[in-house]
Amino acid sequence: MLTASSGKLLAQENTPYVRIATIVVDSTQLESYKAALQEQAAAAISKEPGVLTLYAVYDKEHPAHVTVFEIYASVTAYQSHIKTPHFLKYKSTVEKMVKSLVLTDVVPIALATKPGQP
Repeated sequence: MLTASSGKLLAQENTPYVRIATIVVDSTQLESYKAALQEQAAAAISKEPGVLTLYAVYDKEHPAHVTVFEIYASVTAYQSHIKTPHFLKYKSTVEKMVKSLVLTDVVPIALATKPGQP
């Protein structure tokens, strides 16, 4: 028998978990930060089936302002991701490079990608 709370948990497990990270990086360490982020994203996509999308961009006018758009298969996939060796390495590597970090959970309205596109 499913209770209201267990039904909600089951629904969350079958729903993609989407988050946006808004990051301000120390501009003197921007290239090192970008390398660490690229390494972490490549590892997460190749090693974790629950990591569906990681897009990282920087503001053209303010290159130290980085936005990461993340889609996980579920909340559990995200929770697993943040415990992986490659993510923990990234966090320790960039700890002193990041001046601010804001994590925002979002709900998708429309997610569309042409087949065969990144």
